[in-house]
Amino acid sequence: MLTTACVALSSLLTFLLGLVLARLLWCRPAPPGEHRTDDATFTALHLAAMAAPALRAGLDRDSARRAVRHLRLLLGTRAVAITSTEAALAWEGPCTDDVLTYARAALAAGRTQVFPGRARGSERADEEAPDHGPEHGAVVVPLTVDGTVVGALAAYDDEVSAALVRTVTEVGRWVSGQLELAELDGSRRRALEAEMRALRAQISPHFVYNALTTIASFVRTDPSRARELLLDFADFSRYALRRAHDFTTLADELTCVDRYLLLERARFGDKLRFSMQVAPEVLPVLVPFLCLQPLVENAIKHGMRGPGTPGEVRVVVRDAGPEAHITVEDDGAGMDPECARRMLDEDPAREGSGIGLANVDLRMRQIYGDGYGLVVETALGAGTKVRLRVPKSQLSSL
Repeated sequence: MLTTACVALSSLLTFLLGLVLARLLWCRPAPPGEHRTDDATFTALHLAAMAAPALRAGLDRDSARRAVRHLRLLLGTRAVAITSTEAALAWEGPCTDDVLTYARAALAAGRTQVFPGRARGSERADEEAPDHGPEHGAVVVPLTVDGTVVGALAAYDDEVSAALVRTVTEVGRWVSGQLELAELDGSRRRALEAEMRALRAQISPHFVYNALTTIASFVRTDPSRARELLLDFADFSRYALRRAHDFTTLADELTCVDRYLLLERARFGDKLRFSMQVAPEVLPVLVPFLCLQPLVENAIKHGMRGPGTPGEVRVVVRDAGPEAHITVEDDGAGMDPECARRMLDEDPAREGSGIGLANVDLRMRQIYGDGYGLVVETALGAGTKVRLRVPKSQLSSL
């Protein structure tokens, strides 16, 4: 899964960075009275870990403000500043110079720029650099996301050594990596939001039409039943069309399924039988929004053998230790296993496909990994059983 891989890669890079920084910082001259200890690696890792959550939120004033203090301690310099391409976002330490003025050189060049400071010479470090260097020495590193410069990291110190340049450059690359991950998270979030909007738009118009037609048929003959069904339809629609997060509790998802089944039972009458068996301890488990109703809809659609022939749909939810196991089964005509495979391979975005098995299968694999796709057991004349596994513990990135 893409998000899991990114998190793992981020953790690995953070670890390796800590080792590199510890070695680089160790090589720098220690201030008078300060002694290097064996916990330098731990300190570097800890400071990187403290700065990472803010940077994973993207580059803005708030995230820069929360990260800059940890970056200054990580680098051990007099001051550190973070800029966007247009403004100084945050700084820590005695920054008396115009931070953005010196950052523009790195922003324009797209590479690290070094300024020795006025106390050690006033010559320009680059033809695009300011006419006068900063009061203290400075190393300015561009920050990039997907190859585009989005800001700069500037470190100020009394002396600009080769070790400091290397250290600031590596920290700048690490910060860019965190901002890249923030962009990936944002892209994933936007994709999931778009998918959820599309998912709601795919609520079967046939179901809506059939439900309203069924309700209308009871208006004259049984007004009380019509009122109850209308309330059930309103509850189902409110849930399915609400502005929701990507996840909901299993209890809420089962309530949605119950409302759906009541409406379908009113439509098919005694021809449709259904039962639900649920382990109470799994009701609080988080599941992907609208992951069960499509399975039940499929069971009804393919489970009815024909006019006048009754059919049964069974929903079973079991506690399986670290997972919740969900089974939706019908005793209908079943299908050729190859047909079931084609249903899972169907493009969920295809117009008219509805919220089918392919949509649920794709989302389960995207969220939890390929091992959590739907399992369909079927054969001609043997009914259909769809299995769904949901981990009880959610990834921190969800």
